[in-house]
Amino acid sequence: MFRRTLQGLDPPFSSPRQAAHLKRRGKRDRTRDLVERQTQLLTRIVDGLLDMARISKGQVTLQRERIDLARLVRESAEDRRGLLEAVGVALDLDLPPAPLWIQGDPVRLAQVLGNILDNAGKFTPAGGRVAVRLATDGASWQAVVTLRTGVGIEPEVLPHIFETFAQGHQPLDRSQGGLGLGLSVARELLELHGDSLEATSDGPGKGAEFTLRLPCEELPEPEPVTESGSPGKEPRRVLVVEDNRDAAESLGLFLELCGFGVTLAYNGPEGLEAAKSVRPDIVLCDIGLPGMDGFQVASALWQDPETADVRLIAVTGYGQEEDRKRALAAGFDVHWVKPVDPEKLLGYMA
Repeated sequence: MFRRTLQGLDPPFSSPRQAAHLKRRGKRDRTRDLVERQTQLLTRIVDGLLDMARISKGQVTLQRERIDLARLVRESAEDRRGLLEAVGVALDLDLPPAPLWIQGDPVRLAQVLGNILDNAGKFTPAGGRVAVRLATDGASWQAVVTLRTGVGIEPEVLPHIFETFAQGHQPLDRSQGGLGLGLSVARELLELHGDSLEATSDGPGKGAEFTLRLPCEELPEPEPVTESGSPGKEPRRVLVVEDNRDAAESLGLFLELCGFGVTLAYNGPEGLEAAKSVRPDIVLCDIGLPGMDGFQVASALWQDPETADVRLIAVTGYGQEEDRKRALAAGFDVHWVKPVDPEKLLGYMA
């Protein structure tokens, strides 16, 4: 049954009180994680209430700037991937490789996407999937973000899904928590932008889709087509071999946004296996890899006839002249010290 309620306040506030009581009785280790989880939940609830208060009073001022929406959607989704996977929900992304420029407040638009993804994570059962897609509607000159989940919305709830404190039927344990503010805040923030947010569903168990429409500043150029009618040549393949996962993933995302096909490997043996599998055009390899270092990786690639013609770039923290000479001797074409200037990197890879 559809309802608008404040009953969700009870679990968030009662648990910290119980934790404080346990702490006074010397149960510190058992209460730490509980307090952290409930504090995060309380923070989200208070932030949601404050946002609704500011919006209702006209106190939210947007800081508009030129934004690459493809990058914003990717980063917002990746920020939530760990939380979704922790509850057994897979995340699928379908985003264009080229930038898609809009005007908007990046912080507030990221909040909109985060609220919708958080909502999907709450109501998608373990083993389910959340799919995020970004495309363009040339006729209306709009960017269209769709987020689809396997769970559905009750017909009586759907017309009210964006109302403040609106919630559908939940089990008595109220395991999802929250006050029904996230989607309301998301829609209000989009309307401040002059954009729209809609929800559709055929009913429980039949999936639900949330659609954001935002005006484009410019549409990407259409993909070139060959005389045979097939798309233009495939993007150049790049293999990144880097043991620091954050560094590898950030570099990989940057290269994907620039139109490259990217494969990541986190150690030397993985890199060699990936090189034989994907046959990259370019390999960006760290030197200080555990076990099998970058010099050994380069030598193995250079000596293998199947990978001997790949372009090898050393991207490393080792910047002495001796390191450069050793890198060139091992088979690297160039030796660059971190952090590498993006324009310099793209210019060399062109």
